[in-house]
Amino acid sequence: MQPIYARLRERARQIVSTFPPPDFYQDQSRAYEFSKRFLKNDPAIKKLHGFVADQLEDNFGHGLRHAVKVTIDAGALLFIEGQDAGYGRSILERRMRVAQCAGLLHDIKRKKKEHAKLGAARAREILKDYSLVPDEIEDVCRAIHNHEAFKNDILITTSKGALVSDCLYDADKFRWGPDNFTDTLWDMIAFYNPPLSKFMARYPQGMEGLEKIKTTFRTQTGQKYGPRFIDLGLAIGEKLYGVIQAEFSDCL
Repeated sequence: MQPIYARLRERARQIVSTFPPPDFYQDQSRAYEFSKRFLKNDPAIKKLHGFVADQLEDNFGHGLRHAVKVTIDAGALLFIEGQDAGYGRSILERRMRVAQCAGLLHDIKRKKKEHAKLGAARAREILKDYSLVPDEIEDVCRAIHNHEAFKNDILITTSKGALVSDCLYDADKFRWGPDNFTDTLWDMIAFYNPPLSKFMARYPQGMEGLEKIKTTFRTQTGQKYGPRFIDLGLAIGEKLYGVIQAEFSDCL
């Protein structure tokens, strides 16, 4: 990473620290903690986490740290929505496993074109060695295929499969909030290494992309909390843009 971007990342993290965390984590702390424990304790998920840790690279903004955050939030959303749908404990835990497998594997092909489609195919191969039945593996793969915004999704005909897909999508898009400015943006910059002038020229377009995401959340819980994540991201992004113009003008 160029020194200028290291300085900007530090400044961005300072800005993020002045904002409150997304209220999802306080309001839904029970679901969030359940998902965290499941990630830590479920044998199949522990095994898959170890596999993914050896496969994902963190230099593209979508490495292990991103995957784990998506996994926990997808599990929390599944917990909330599954309870609302009347899932019993055993079903809830099985569907939690499916959702967390999707979270861990959703960016397994992130550096490839059509990474969602290719990632779904790779997930199907990987999960043959895990304790999921064929229908559960297909739910994971369809969720991965459908996790990109503004793409043509494949049809999911079961309510349980659709819920996993929607939870993965929403959890992934939660990352477009504050996480975008603490980690994701800078990891991608370190990979692409653009001139600062080019970064600033594209900055407004990136902010427009954030705004568009606000209306795409899919679960009821995601529709409630997702726009709040994005609003935080937009506020942080606007403040950072002003800071760059004011404090780093000599570098532009």
